[in-house]
Amino acid sequence: MKPKHKTITLDGIDKKILRALTTDARTPILEIARNVGISGAAIHQRLRKLEKSKLISGSKFILNHEVLGYSTLAFVGIYLDKTANTDDVVRALKRVPEILECHYTTGNYSLFVKLLSIDNAHLMHLLSHKLQSISGVQRTESLISLDQQINRQVHI
Repeated sequence: MKPKHKTITLDGIDKKILRALTTDARTPILEIARNVGISGAAIHQRLRKLEKSKLISGSKFILNHEVLGYSTLAFVGIYLDKTANTDDVVRALKRVPEILECHYTTGNYSLFVKLLSIDNAHLMHLLSHKLQSISGVQRTESLISLDQQINRQVHI
């Protein structure tokens, strides 16, 4: 099987740029240029090269889900019927806005999702009325996150 992405070799300057931007994506390019010791134009050139290689793409703001009223983060293992069409199930899962991630997995589950709910009652509603009602879903198994201890990007 052919790998999905070609690997890229990073030099020390690329690594410094990426460390600065993964720490704070709003760091001004000229500040990074001063710290790295090259021109702002050179930083822009390197960023374009890294985007073209698909190592990086865009930037985003991270919303605090608790401020929005979502206090329960759960991981749900989904068991599918043997006759289930996985693509149809994933399409149905995409229509549930509380689902943040969906993964095909090895092991017991066919799919593993990460979702947010307002509270346990909302989670129960999502499980019984949204997820378990999808055609092809046999059953689910939930794990509630009590607190996130590590949240980081891959080390550069």
